[in-house]
Amino acid sequence: MTRDEGGAPRSAIERIGEKVGRSWPSIEAAARLSAETRARLAALLREQIPCDTSAVVFGSLARGEYTTGSDLDWTLLIDGQADEGHFSQVQAITKILREAKFHEPGPTGVFGNVAFSHPILHQIGGQEDTNKNTTQRILLLLESLAIGKPDAHERVLRLVLSRYVEDDRGLHYGSKREIIPMFLLNDIVRYWRTVAVDFVYKQRERSSGWALRNAKLRMSRKLIFLSGLITCFSFELFGKDRATWAGEGGISTPSLVRFLRERIRVTPLESLAEVLLRPSISAETARMLFDSYDAFLAVLSNEEERDRLKRLPLDEHLGNDPTFKRVRDIARAFQDGLNRLFFKEDDELSELIQRYGVF
Repeated sequence: MTRDEGGAPRSAIERIGEKVGRSWPSIEAAARLSAETRARLAALLREQIPCDTSAVVFGSLARGEYTTGSDLDWTLLIDGQADEGHFSQVQAITKILREAKFHEPGPTGVFGNVAFSHPILHQIGGQEDTNKNTTQRILLLLESLAIGKPDAHERVLRLVLSRYVEDDRGLHYGSKREIIPMFLLNDIVRYWRTVAVDFVYKQRERSSGWALRNAKLRMSRKLIFLSGLITCFSFELFGKDRATWAGEGGISTPSLVRFLRERIRVTPLESLAEVLLRPSISAETARMLFDSYDAFLAVLSNEEERDRLKRLPLDEHLGNDPTFKRVRDIARAFQDGLNRLFFKEDDELSELIQRYGVF
């Protein structure tokens, strides 16, 4: 992160705005509301977090994209012994958030309850690695923040990252031509495909809200996947000093884990902005991506339009709705920008996505 003349740090998004001569009011407003809401939550939950746990938020609040209509996706992350008091604590937190008029999580059961570190850490790829468990783990990495006590959250993040690095034999015994954590990358790809398949399942089980879920799949869910790809490519994109990763026996696991931990602190939009700052990336591509994402957040922050997307019936007339058509055009512009970014303008990105993201 660079600094302006007064010494204040400038974010990658601010620097991209300078590069393309743009500002994005909806992105800026969502970031401000996110910070205010996290501070409010910290005050509300100050006395509610037991030892060996962290209250963790996900979704738009963690990504800095929170709007007035956003759900509050949260969980009580437990990194310790099971305790019968945990359930009552979740009930207490739920009551506090309901009284504070926060929108409750969706009905899938992924959020709004407890999550134990053991299955998140030890069941990667196993028969017990359910869609719920996979979702909790990948979102824990790519879009989570602790509210209040961070210790359990930090421990679980580092343990999960260590598992991905230590079990990746290619990192330790491969050619080392490029440092790509394939175990982690494959799980992120699996999560993205699971989200896409789950979308169709929800379409059949509960058609209400289909248009809003479709918009999120094409925009915010895709952005999460994109940030995961960038995280896995980050050693090549942002960590060229290979000596940093060398230990006495080869690649240093602790160094790789520390680097990955710092990368996942970066929000998805900031991560995208960092890549767009590469000299080979045109201002037009940067504008396409951030203009479209700002337009998407503008729709979500508009109570009438968001409610319309929630209520649109899934029928043959859906494509004729002006709000849905506008969101669909926004999503196409975002995808066109991603195609330019990864396949047309930067040779290194193009090689990475073809070598590791496709096959």
